[in-house]
Amino acid sequence: MQPFQLPEFYTPHPARLNPNLERARVHARAWAREMDMVDVPQHGTVIWTGDDLEAHDYALLCAYTHPDCGGDALDLITDWYVWVFYFDDHFVELYKRDPDLQGAQAHLDRLPLFMPVGGAITEPPRNPVEKGLADLWRRTVPSHSRDWRERFAANTKHLLDESMWELHNISSRRLSNPVEYIEMRRKVGGAPWSANLVEHAVGLEVPARIAPSRPIGVLRDTFSDAVHLRNDLFSYEREVLDEGELSNGVLVFEKFLDLPTQQAAEAVNDLLTSRLHQFEHTALTEVPVLLDEQAVDPIGRAAVLGYVKGLQDWQAGSHEWHLRSSRYMNKGARSGTNVLGSFARTLPQRIRQFSSTPKTVEPYVLPEFDVPFTLTLSPHLDQTREQVVAWAVEHGMTGEGVWDERQVRGFDFPLCSAGIDPDATPQELFLSGCWLTWGTYADDVYPLWFGQTRTLPALKTQTARLKACMPLDLVQTAVPANAMELSLADLWQRTAAPMTPAFRTTFRETVDAMLDAWVWEVVNMHFNRIPDPVDYVEMRRSTFGSELTTSLSRFSHSATVPAHLWGTRVVRTMERSAMDYCTMLNDVFSYSKEIQHEGEVHNMVRVVENFLQVPQARAFEITYKLMDARLGQFVRSVDTDLPKLFDDLSLDSGARAGLTRYADELEDWIAGIVHWHRETSRYDEAGALPVFRRGPSGIGTSSYRLTSAPGRRR
Repeated sequence: MQPFQLPEFYTPHPARLNPNLERARVHARAWAREMDMVDVPQHGTVIWTGDDLEAHDYALLCAYTHPDCGGDALDLITDWYVWVFYFDDHFVELYKRDPDLQGAQAHLDRLPLFMPVGGAITEPPRNPVEKGLADLWRRTVPSHSRDWRERFAANTKHLLDESMWELHNISSRRLSNPVEYIEMRRKVGGAPWSANLVEHAVGLEVPARIAPSRPIGVLRDTFSDAVHLRNDLFSYEREVLDEGELSNGVLVFEKFLDLPTQQAAEAVNDLLTSRLHQFEHTALTEVPVLLDEQAVDPIGRAAVLGYVKGLQDWQAGSHEWHLRSSRYMNKGARSGTNVLGSFARTLPQRIRQFSSTPKTVEPYVLPEFDVPFTLTLSPHLDQTREQVVAWAVEHGMTGEGVWDERQVRGFDFPLCSAGIDPDATPQELFLSGCWLTWGTYADDVYPLWFGQTRTLPALKTQTARLKACMPLDLVQTAVPANAMELSLADLWQRTAAPMTPAFRTTFRETVDAMLDAWVWEVVNMHFNRIPDPVDYVEMRRSTFGSELTTSLSRFSHSATVPAHLWGTRVVRTMERSAMDYCTMLNDVFSYSKEIQHEGEVHNMVRVVENFLQVPQARAFEITYKLMDARLGQFVRSVDTDLPKLFDDLSLDSGARAGLTRYADELEDWIAGIVHWHRETSRYDEAGALPVFRRGPSGIGTSSYRLTSAPGRRR
């Protein structure tokens, strides 16, 4: 018997079949044998027989997912999928079933040799994986720009490298938390790689200057998440019960939420539907605005529209293939041909997302939120408090009807700065307190001025004016018209002047990201839309200003830490897990203030309530558990993964010291933010803050009373 009944999937587009299917089948058979993938033992193990290849029918997958491309393109794309599935099965048989971490890493380390962004392949292949990759790379990249090659090479490398993440989890019997799983599954699951091949099939590339934008990124990520979650549902039996795999969304939900397997499968399907709804919302509301604002030419617009259509075709075709392939559990699954029925069945979930109404918050008790880091406060705190209050008053923050001086003093942002940067000089502490004050003031102004009035043009104008207050050449031409602009212009000159031009650009990008995230929040208010849970977690890092504060810490280590290390999985995990813990901490403290008194929709507890349809108390429990999971992930990244990174990359003493110091600063960041939330008056106005209990911690707060590794703390 199947471990669960497959749910009814949301299938908004009918699947269509490419007429070149039979040609692709013939070609794939011949190519796979030419690459030694069929009936050729690898270290004594036959990965595929001819019957295996026929039963999987990858040509059918590609004919469904790329219904409109020509025969030559379909042949090439089919070969890519034959190769990627062979890589996966080859990795399972040789390195996963009997975990071989050293052999797996050596295997992966050679693969970038066969996909150079520029230049020729010079290394001779040693196995079918290398041989197939070399052949495909030579046949694919000549027709593409360098930008596309770089994106495709990066996504291919992620697909390969993150197999080690799965292998490490299997070796340690470690199950991911949901936030970690979604992020990592995008890379190891290969859907961003598939999105690159959609561009190849369409014959047009997304313009390079908009490829990094939020709308295009959301299209890619929602496409990826839906592809992977669908695959998890179909492959649960093979992966979890047969292969002992832990990288499966149904298993993650089953264990994390303590649900029976069937209910976990239904929850995964609800998230899949939510991601597809997010894809549609972005395509219809954000992409057209992006094309207009960036003045994209007709060819670029055609490329983007073709890309959107290609991603939709891929979703529909992938579903039909999963129904037919012997590779998956598909008994009792329904075809995706009933588009109207599918739309009607998921309409209540869609309506619920756009139907936020003010609610009366039930009384709740906050736990202690102990963290395993020592709080240290700057000795310059008292002096800085008076300076920051004077700065806020001088720059008009108490004269626009948003705050008064009493509130500025009660909010006590210098207390937060004193905890997150206890070693700061008086000037550094002053600047930090000013940035926190400005960021919170502007974060209050945006929904007040633009959310309730529904004035989107004014919102866009204000955001553009704020960005103009941060000239990269430090030559101020904008004339400030309100307190937000006046104070930002002052802060920019004070902060950016000592920076190198390159780092100044990076820092400006973090402030821009925060401003754009506030626009996203206001637009959601206009639509009365409670965010999709994945989109919320990812955008919350920017609305909280996390990247801004961490980028300043990075700047202080730029002389000793090579730039490429900031993009490694270990460092990114360390940063994001710290950010998520603190953003969710803020949400549980501000829940009453935001939900009952301000009618907000951007709060993790509210998002969980809406998505899982659970009572407020259960939503708090789940949020606390997510906080614990992310805090534990941070601790593990610092104590275990960071030293391993040092050894794996043979880093010198300067880089090791810089990253160790950065990890210490992130610990200060967490400890300082927790302490500030306990002491500030920001969340107790109008009776918004519930009773704060000191003493035994509640659900989800005692799991990580850990001792720091000897010698790691200052």
